[in-house]
Amino acid sequence: MKKLKFFALITCILLFSGKSPANTDPQKPSKKKPRNVIFILTDDHRYDYMGFTGKVPWLETPNMDRLASEGAYLPNTFVTTSLCSPSRASILTGQFSHSHTIVDNQAPNPGDLTFFPEYLEKAGYQTGFFGKWHMGDHGDEPQPGFTHWESFVGQGVYYNPTLNINGKRTTYKDSTYITDLLTDHAVDWLDKRDKKKPFFMYLSHKAVHAGFQPAQRHKGRYKGNTIELPSTYGQTLTGEYRDLKWPEWVANQRVSWHGVDYMYHGFNDIHEMVVDYCETLLGVDESIGTVMEYLKKEGLDDSTLVIYMGDNGFSWGEHGLIDKRHFYEESVKVPLLVRCPELFEGGKTPKQMVQNIDIGPTVLAEAGVKQPDNMPGVSFIPILTGDADAKSREEIFYEYYWEYDFPMTPTVFGMRTDKYKYIKYQGIWDRNELYDLENDPDEMYNLIADPDKQDIAKSMSAAIYDWLEETGGMQIPLKRTVKYRFGDFKHEGEY
Repeated sequence: MKKLKFFALITCILLFSGKSPANTDPQKPSKKKPRNVIFILTDDHRYDYMGFTGKVPWLETPNMDRLASEGAYLPNTFVTTSLCSPSRASILTGQFSHSHTIVDNQAPNPGDLTFFPEYLEKAGYQTGFFGKWHMGDHGDEPQPGFTHWESFVGQGVYYNPTLNINGKRTTYKDSTYITDLLTDHAVDWLDKRDKKKPFFMYLSHKAVHAGFQPAQRHKGRYKGNTIELPSTYGQTLTGEYRDLKWPEWVANQRVSWHGVDYMYHGFNDIHEMVVDYCETLLGVDESIGTVMEYLKKEGLDDSTLVIYMGDNGFSWGEHGLIDKRHFYEESVKVPLLVRCPELFEGGKTPKQMVQNIDIGPTVLAEAGVKQPDNMPGVSFIPILTGDADAKSREEIFYEYYWEYDFPMTPTVFGMRTDKYKYIKYQGIWDRNELYDLENDPDEMYNLIADPDKQDIAKSMSAAIYDWLEETGGMQIPLKRTVKYRFGDFKHEGEY
């Protein structure tokens, strides 16, 4: 069988080879008029938990619905690593995890990274950051590329937070809710900005990270509601997973921090947790509405590019799992809503695959700033404007590195096309996975052992190594970790 044609574009989309030092050459603006951009990021929001998708019939997200109807919803948007810090680092650097080396939530910034807002700042932009940084280390100190800075340490808290505002810490009391506080400060910054300069605002919410806490006004809104459990919920309980050829680690994880039978080391009810999740999401939706209302009041709503995205997806019972990290669809897919009436008409749902490494190139392109050579992503705006020459991916690649604190999930490398997904595990005695996404969107039937699928699996495995070799990813970045494992309930008090 000839090598699948979707591998042909690999050299076109992978422009960065190996890890490069920071690009110190200021990027000069082109003649294009710099566009104002607002980027709103949420935590653990999966791609289909929005009102307009119909996934959860009782969930209402009117402002997300508006972004989709007046702009675009890109349903095939993926992260390169489904974990907070690696994904956030990929967004800000435009690089894969093995390139920026922030491979988990503890790995430090290596010190030679350049964040794309630094190029905007050099090009004359006002740049503001509000919210969760949590990229490698847990500090709240101001970071390069932002003329205004407001953040908190680590995961932060939902109520009564402490913000580092341009180097000075302020603690808020009286049941101050973090989503509302960040939104108010962000809009206030917009209102007080220098109107003569373009702006880039990065609003990074803590929500909807576990443990979920909605705003007081939203508590009880969905009490008693339930979700339809996914078709792959029970197979690791009944033993059917063996006939379906699922890997053994998936069954083992069912009774763990990230499994449905021992969620976060507790015997929680999945329906009640989903209700808490959805009620917490309501504050984020209102935040979007507040920002959009301000833009309309100022006459900026047509010309400003507004991007809403999640940093990774989230499982709610698929394969008996919760949370993220793995390469199943609900973990790796994220919501991406884009609105800019001046650029394109609303109501679009393009099916092309997009990744989080495309955010930087997209914003830089709209700012008229040249994209650095060490960013392998591409702007997705041509997809939305209907540009006949728009580049579209025929495959995406994925990586996740085993974490000392959460040893239940192995190191994962993967490749996905519109037709197939191949998942390759490292350092574990278990089977790999191959799914026909067109005929099996729930990823139930692992085809890895099917005789007629061997050429496909072999070709996709080879393509993963080609990608890693061409991008300097054949060595797993390691770090010193000498402590007890946080998430390993089976081996407490052991190094």
